[in-house]
Amino acid sequence: MQNANHQNLVGFIWNIANKLRGPYRPPQYRRVMLPLIVLRRFDLVLAENKQKVLAEKKRLEEKGITGPALEKALSRIAATDRKQELFNTSGFTFEKLLGDAPNIAGNLIAYIQGFSPRARDIFDKFEFETEIAKLDEANRLFLIIKEFCSPDIDLSPKRLTNLQMGYLFEELVRKFNEQANEEAGDHFTPREVIRLMVQLLFTGEEGIYEKGIYRSVYDPTAGTGGMLSESEKYICGDGAVTGLNPDAHIELFGQEYNPESYAICCSDLLIKDEPINNLIYGDTLGIKDAKNKTNGFIPHDGHPEKKFHYMLANPPFGVEWKPEEDFVREEFEDQGFSGRFGAGLPRINDGSLLFLQHMISKMHNPPKMKGDGSKIAIVFNGSPLFTGDAGSGESNIRRWIIERDMLDAVVALPDQMFYNTGIYTYVWIVSNKKPRHRLGKVQLIDGTRHFKKMEPKSLGNKRNEMSDEHIKEMVRLYAEHEHDAKSEVLVEGKPEQRICSKVFDNRDFGYLKITVERPLRLNFQASAERIARLDEQSAFANLASSKKRKNEAAYAAEVAEGEKTRAAIKAALQTIDGATLYRDRAEFEAVLDAALKKASLKAGAPVKKAILAALSERDPEAEICRDAKGNPEPDADLRDTEIVSLPKDIALPLPLGYDNETDHDKLLALVKDHCEDYLKAEVLPHVKDAWIDHSKTKVGYEIPLTRHFYVYQSPRPLDVIAGEISQLEKEIVAMLGEVV
Repeated sequence: MQNANHQNLVGFIWNIANKLRGPYRPPQYRRVMLPLIVLRRFDLVLAENKQKVLAEKKRLEEKGITGPALEKALSRIAATDRKQELFNTSGFTFEKLLGDAPNIAGNLIAYIQGFSPRARDIFDKFEFETEIAKLDEANRLFLIIKEFCSPDIDLSPKRLTNLQMGYLFEELVRKFNEQANEEAGDHFTPREVIRLMVQLLFTGEEGIYEKGIYRSVYDPTAGTGGMLSESEKYICGDGAVTGLNPDAHIELFGQEYNPESYAICCSDLLIKDEPINNLIYGDTLGIKDAKNKTNGFIPHDGHPEKKFHYMLANPPFGVEWKPEEDFVREEFEDQGFSGRFGAGLPRINDGSLLFLQHMISKMHNPPKMKGDGSKIAIVFNGSPLFTGDAGSGESNIRRWIIERDMLDAVVALPDQMFYNTGIYTYVWIVSNKKPRHRLGKVQLIDGTRHFKKMEPKSLGNKRNEMSDEHIKEMVRLYAEHEHDAKSEVLVEGKPEQRICSKVFDNRDFGYLKITVERPLRLNFQASAERIARLDEQSAFANLASSKKRKNEAAYAAEVAEGEKTRAAIKAALQTIDGATLYRDRAEFEAVLDAALKKASLKAGAPVKKAILAALSERDPEAEICRDAKGNPEPDADLRDTEIVSLPKDIALPLPLGYDNETDHDKLLALVKDHCEDYLKAEVLPHVKDAWIDHSKTKVGYEIPLTRHFYVYQSPRPLDVIAGEISQLEKEIVAMLGEVV
């Protein structure tokens, strides 16, 4: 198909869409146009053998042949050059629909109901019957159908091959989704981001060039299928552009939970006569309650036994996984690393790392285990890079991926690249088949300044886009894998060479979070002021309470007895010299015990603890408070945590530490001396009585990409700033003068 013809068809169809204005707003045009484009293509594909199909249906039904056998026979006749099942038994065509204008709505619905099951399911997911009723009520249905019969819009297979029609459809999907960016942005990834992800994914993949090679491509959040189709196009070509290997056999797999996106993706595949059975409708993470099933919704992994060579995804940013929580937690607790989520669970308000774990579970065995290995490209917001403290779900997931040497690279994209958000985003490349020179390394690439402004105008939050040259530069940096590699970027509108690639050892992203304790030091005094603080202690206040609320007399008696005890304790404390300040708890406890004994009072442990708390104050000059074994007690108010880098000579992966006591002991055996060395060098010179509570040591991982590429910019000279302020003041005075 010539590019001019392609653009003409896009223009004609766009003009039809504009006739919907009134009953529909422009962002809603896709609800009508996309299913009608699919319907018209199917109509023309099946037109040549329409009567043969109807005749064969009648003949076979008279013989009692129905169900799958009938469908298979009709599909062979309907379009002899097609591999995928497609037929229609209604007797209607677009032209016949126009011949009965008063009944066009009902006839159109009957026409759709006559399609083969998978094609009919597409229109069900589009919920197209609702739009038919709306169009008919607005007197637009006949007009729109008539426009699609115009000779200017020839979507027949004689004019467009399946592949050409597929790419025309994808172009229209892109345009309609861009127009509807606020509504469709959640499941539509900008095409240049997809191209970048695809090219990064296949860079260095020498095996893809083998003649007749088979490779599978999977997207667990398939959306409208852009990542799948772009992968196929990049490898096999599209007729106009030669791919990496036109002789490769690429099989596409996906899963999608949004019905409209699922319908669009299925439409694209069926239009191109490619298998659609590999695209599953449903929630990839899973829904435990079977009652939540709707419209054939698959409540879990749609490809449970499959492994894939290449995977791409754009999971929802910052979307909570509360609806899937029961199912996910059950799998995590029952199956551990035998399931999909063994590494850990992120916070409930962002499930993006669950999708990455799901994809990792779909990897082929690596080459060292005599497998093909797999490679993943996934786009995230900034949260998965650093959210979560040491030992948290997010940190543990990062740790599991990095320590097993699966994180290959992270590419930072410019902000304002997506239609429904202006935030910075990041492409992660994850692989279990790194080439030798990338083993044990993670590459960070700063692409935040590789963009151009949208022309002629922005689309929603999308104000920036990456050109082919920008994509080429990102791929070059990734392929060359050099530390401190530079690239030309624009800084305040001027070209400048900046470091845009850094290569780190895996261990550089790990750290130890240690807990530094300091001893509890208290002084004690039985002054009137401190004795009065006893009333604020709950254990002391509870002495004058009762649970016998149903018996008023018993309740009153118990409360009175409690008040008597409280008063007696205070009186006993007043016998202690209130002017004496004790800086040794053991010494004061002996005095306290003697005073209580003299008053014939027995204070239980909670009450005695309350008395000591009320009569004490922190005192850096006091003796250290010690437990029954003579060990210093830590002061919770002085407790601090320190971040310590991993030892340079430690081997990865580390014992988990958070999994069980044995693993934690193994971890401490490896890092204890390193932590003590840090304490001596960095803490004890300032706080001599500090120590580390090694039982609380945790391992954490984060990827501080922004920090590694930070470039200090000195403040502007004060005289320049003062001059600008002076100029602004003059302008304000001039404006006020005009008002007066």
